[in-house]
Formats: sequence, structure tokens, C-alpha cells
Amino acid sequence: MSLPVALQLYSVRDDFAADPVGTLKKVKELGYCGVELAGFGPLGSVGLKAALDEIGLKCISAHVSIDAIAENPEKTFAEYKSVGCEYVAIPWLDMDRAPGGKDFEQIIPLIENAGKIAKEMGITLLYHNHDFEFRKVGDAYGLDVLYEKVSADLLQTQMDTCWIKLVGIDPAEYLRKYAGRAPLVHIKDFTISGKVDGMPYELIGADAETKKEAMGGFQFKPVGSGCQDVPSILRAAQDIGAKWVIVEYDQSPEHPPLETARISLEYLKTLNAS
Repeated sequence: MSLPVALQLYSVRDDFAADPVGTLKKVKELGYCGVELAGFGPLGSVGLKAALDEIGLKCISAHVSIDAIAENPEKTFAEYKSVGCEYVAIPWLDMDRAPGGKDFEQIIPLIENAGKIAKEMGITLLYHNHDFEFRKVGDAYGLDVLYEKVSADLLQTQMDTCWIKLVGIDPAEYLRKYAGRAPLVHIKDFTISGKVDGMPYELIGADAETKKEAMGGFQFKPVGSGCQDVPSILRAAQDIGAKWVIVEYDQSPEHPPLETARISLEYLKTLNAS
């Protein structure tokens, strides 16, 4: 595995909120080369940039809502670029605006405009999938329709391999469809042994009993501890020209979040050494 590995800071969100500098130092000590943002946290953009520079972590990307981008794209992209981001990913579209939704066609010009402004400012705009983009729109997956509607020079992909696997698609095979258009790949692992009522990401923040009942046999796992064929995903990511892989986990039920980050990276290092 020769691709550099970053950590999506949403994975350690509570630690980062309580002690941002200390958490970034621990992420660096674990061996991560970079981070992906889910907001600037308590440091703000200026303080975060200073901390990242001092610690020696590269900020490669950020998840930013489409509404925040649309409100003032120039200001938004400039602020994230000031921290070092080369990529900004739209992390989510609500169901009405997602592929197949009643407002999907109206969101396309907004994404195209954001992509044009990002490109002019030296930022690459991405879209980060969940599961619902794999509902069929006509004969095609909704996610494919999105990428057909918006050209590759304005919108590239950030494949979340967990949700691709969960809907029954081989992540490595699907990644290969987007050779040259997938610079960042999310590596997320899980196990499943029963029926899940709803989607796991919808249960973030719910009480423990609700999670236990609704998630059934689903559990997020450290990378390499679940059902993902991680070596095949990494081979595909390298083959299609990805620049980074990003470790992400929405919840860490078995271990403290930073321990999950450690276990995940240690596993990826074994692939690099083999």
C-alpha cells in the first residue's frame, strides 16, 4: 500500500472538540500523514492552520454542506484553501435533492456553479456518497446519474466504500468505473449479521438502547477487522489514480476513537509491508 493515509477528523470529533491541538498531535503520533476536516472546530481556520503546520499534518480536504457552499462559495473555498485544503467534498444531499428526488434537477446548476468557482480557486469539488445514491433512477444508479449530469472537470468522486459494500456492490469494482475521477477514497469497515432498521449513520447521537435495537447485526469496525476486502480496495484505488485514502468511522463502539484510528492504521501498514 503506497498511498498516503489521512484521518477524517469526524472520527475523533469528541476528542477534537475537547482538545484540538492534543488530538492532532496524537493523530500525527499514530502515523497519519494528513487529515480531512468536518468543520474547523474550536480553533477556527487560523488557529487550525497554525496547529497543523506546527504538528506537521497536511490538511487535504474538508466536508462542507452544499448550503454552506451555495451561500458564499468564494468565501467558503477561500477559507478552506487557507488551511491547506486541495479538495472540498459535499458530504450529503437531502433526499429531495439527492438523485431521484423531486428537486434533483434544481441542484445540478448549483453544483456546477460551485465546481466552476472551486476550479478557478484551485480547489477540486467532490461528492461523498452514502447508500441512497444507489437507488435506481431509470436503469442507472442515482450516483452514476449525478456524475453523468455534472462533468468530471467540475465534480469528482469521494467514494465511501462502507456504503457501497452495504448495498451489495463490490467497492473495488465500482471504484474502477471512476478511474481518473476518484482522488480521495474513504476506507470504512464494518460487520453485519442481521437486519438493520434504517441506516447506521441516521442513528448517530441516538441513545444506546435505540442504537442496539435498530442497528441489529451492524457494527462499525476498525479497518481490517470487518467484512471489507481492504487489499482489493487499495489495489483499485492505486490503479485508478487515487491520491489519498482516508480512514473514517462514524462510531467506535468497541474502542476509544483514537484507539480505533491506531488499529486501522496499523493494519494498513501491514499491507504496505507485505
